[in-house]
Amino acid sequence: MAQSVEISRQPFLQTRRRDAWWVAPLLSGGLLALFGVYAFWAALQNAYYYGPPGFVTLDALGRAVDGPYLTPFYSPLFLARWWPLSPAFLILWAPLGFRATCYYYRKTYYRAFFMDPLGCAVGEPRHGYRGETALPFILQNAHRFFLYLALIVGGILFYDALLAFRWPDGHGGHHFGFGVGTLIMLINSILINVYSFSCHSLRHLVGGRVDCFSCTKLGQTRFKAWRAVTRLNEHHGFWATISMLTVGLTDVYLRLVAMGKLVDYHWIF
Repeated sequence: MAQSVEISRQPFLQTRRRDAWWVAPLLSGGLLALFGVYAFWAALQNAYYYGPPGFVTLDALGRAVDGPYLTPFYSPLFLARWWPLSPAFLILWAPLGFRATCYYYRKTYYRAFFMDPLGCAVGEPRHGYRGETALPFILQNAHRFFLYLALIVGGILFYDALLAFRWPDGHGGHHFGFGVGTLIMLINSILINVYSFSCHSLRHLVGGRVDCFSCTKLGQTRFKAWRAVTRLNEHHGFWATISMLTVGLTDVYLRLVAMGKLVDYHWIF
């Protein structure tokens, strides 16, 4: 115990470790910062979120738009005259709030941005632990509520992917078809939902506060659900990272298609 106390109070960045302990926080923090900057930039654009151009369809309010692709940063799309900013800001706060309060991302930005802690047995900039008991970090407790919103958004993204199989025929009807963008949207929606379903809070929601799983049929059902979520939860960090990459790349691809900078190959039947 004396050795642990001594290590925790050693000077900032001092360590006896010989491995490249700094690589993980550098890469994960850099990737998270890059994603945050791009998401904010994409939300500010307020354009090129429908595609590909030339396939005119109708949105939920009956307005003609290029489709059937819709970038994930603008879904679900709310267009209101009273809102002066980009419609992305009306929805992005929910999935970003879910990620910002996620246990995996807390570890990522605590280490990368706050350097608290940088790594095991590495000197920290401060030597007192206060936890998440005061503002703003006490707001991390809202994670379970952001989970509910994330599940709704995940379902909408999957619905958007299904709509991307309906291509306008130019006469008010639709043909079945799909393009590269359709497949990208489908893969992205699946990974987004897998990330949400691997959440620690969902694991507690489906299997927590139960004294006996085998006592009732409902308990047995909850145990099966808990075991399935647990298997996903074992790789929660992987799902968090890969889904962050796919949602960003999906927006980049669909944005370039909507701008006419990239040709989307598609097949209509």
